[in-house]
Amino acid sequence: MKYDHYTDQILQILQKDGRISNTELAERIGLSASACLRRVQEMERSKVISGYRAVVNQAKLGRGFVAYVSVGLNEHTTASQRAFENAVALSREVRECHNITGAFEYLLRVETSDIQAYKQFHADVLGAIVQVSTITTHVVMDSAKDERA
Repeated sequence: MKYDHYTDQILQILQKDGRISNTELAERIGLSASACLRRVQEMERSKVISGYRAVVNQAKLGRGFVAYVSVGLNEHTTASQRAFENAVALSREVRECHNITGAFEYLLRVETSDIQAYKQFHADVLGAIVQVSTITTHVVMDSAKDERA
């Protein structure tokens, strides 16, 4: 795959607006529509672009409380990690789960309706996972930059 400034421009635009037409995309970056389409299709085939999705405003759905949660496990084994990952995969509140280095094994992005719902999640979900030894919650008060969407 050819990687150049056109590739960068295509990716930047598609990350902001995955529904842009190929014609408009081509015009914005200065390529012909056919050349632009070939590049996008090649990025899709090579999995540089792995998909398109709708960005959902969770607050509008009543899930405006966001916290990042550091989780430490009581055992540092593959089996313990797998069991923890399987448990959080079942939780609707856990939007992201990352295995990290440092003082904790995992960093979770958790979204609930409010602090009370988070408290219940903390006790009934995280507190019920036998592999969990420590939980540290960081509440998001505002997001000055968020490029996940």
